[in-house]
Amino acid sequence: MLGGAGLAAFGTLTAFAQETAEQAAPVMDKGDAAWMMTASLLVLFMTMPGLALFYGGLVRAKNMLSVLMQCTMIAAIVMVIWVLWGYSFAFGGGTSPFWGGFGKLFLAGVDSNSTAATFTDGVVLPEYIFICFQMTFAVITPALIVGAFAERIKFSAVVVFTILWVTFVYFPIAHMVWDGAGYLFNLGALDFAGGTVVHINAGIAALVGSIMVGKRVGYGKDNMAPHSMTLTMVGASMLWVGWFGFNAGSNLEATSGAALAMINTFVATAGATIAWVVIESLVRGKASMLGAASGIIAGLVAVTPACGSVGPIGAIVLGALASAVCYYFVAVVKIKMGYDDSLDVFGIHGIGGIVGAIGTGIFTAPALGGTGGEDFSIASQVWIQIVAVLVTVVWCGVISAILFKIVDLVVGLRPTEEAERQGLDLTSHGEAAYHS
Repeated sequence: MLGGAGLAAFGTLTAFAQETAEQAAPVMDKGDAAWMMTASLLVLFMTMPGLALFYGGLVRAKNMLSVLMQCTMIAAIVMVIWVLWGYSFAFGGGTSPFWGGFGKLFLAGVDSNSTAATFTDGVVLPEYIFICFQMTFAVITPALIVGAFAERIKFSAVVVFTILWVTFVYFPIAHMVWDGAGYLFNLGALDFAGGTVVHINAGIAALVGSIMVGKRVGYGKDNMAPHSMTLTMVGASMLWVGWFGFNAGSNLEATSGAALAMINTFVATAGATIAWVVIESLVRGKASMLGAASGIIAGLVAVTPACGSVGPIGAIVLGALASAVCYYFVAVVKIKMGYDDSLDVFGIHGIGGIVGAIGTGIFTAPALGGTGGEDFSIASQVWIQIVAVLVTVVWCGVISAILFKIVDLVVGLRPTEEAERQGLDLTSHGEAAYHS
């Protein structure tokens, strides 16, 4: 039987053991939580107003409000869906490699004391913050798609397609790439902030949609130049600012990893912008603001999967390379193939995402300034990246085609030719963006 001294020693030892256990257990850092709340707002800023103004400036004046309304409604719809079933389908704790299950439908089991399992060991975040951050990614992805068939789609078709697409395409791909049980996650695919999940996904759906919806009335004959490059430049700038939440926020904590993603988001975008302007100057004889804005987006897209694992020099090269390839698809391939991708969603997001995803497997190598370990193999990692790209392309392409067909049968994809000629602002929403 322990005496007083023994009990005191036992109590001290027990307290020490408890203290050690508490020290060993990860605890939430208020700085990380504050940063991730800020990053979530920055990603929302990318969609509203960034993407809305970027796309709005690129269409004709008679369709300006239709694009703004589509972006607004997509944001609202996806936020609700994410809470009801999207978060569960992506991160519900299921063991399937293809979807997260029903475990967190309607955010079951989540409250203000819940913490989220994150991609970074030892990082603890309130689960509500993780939910909000991932929600903003789910919001912008379908909003990107509408640029491919802007000026010629029914508003009701956008609504129905968005509900179906995020459910059967976005949530499964997000689970496969970012969830611990996901197929591509366990394959070893590198996608720091959404090259496959967001950009290739949106780009492939955009290509399928542009073909299935059909060309704009008067395409190739009427003047379809952007009505306000000023708004487009403002929107592109907002996207660049918001993208720091997208990329640096994907580090999930305010550390050197976020700093690496931050500098790469600066310099890859700069390299891509310069490359596009130089190529355009050589080919066309003049550099355009449209070209510079396109270069900005191409660089941002390309560095998204790579920003957490490549060095700044590699990021510049990757951005410039992606910009050149995107320029070729926008200026040459689209024309030769004859599809009407109104705002070059496939040419920039799809192609830029593919170049960025595969390039990640190259520039992550330590010899090229990346963060890969001593046993990093460019050949094996590039193969894994190619598999991730192919899985995303096939999954998204096949299912998107089916969903577009379903939407066409249920509500129809196209407005009447008369409504399209008059403009979707008036015919779909009864409003005009500008009054003389």
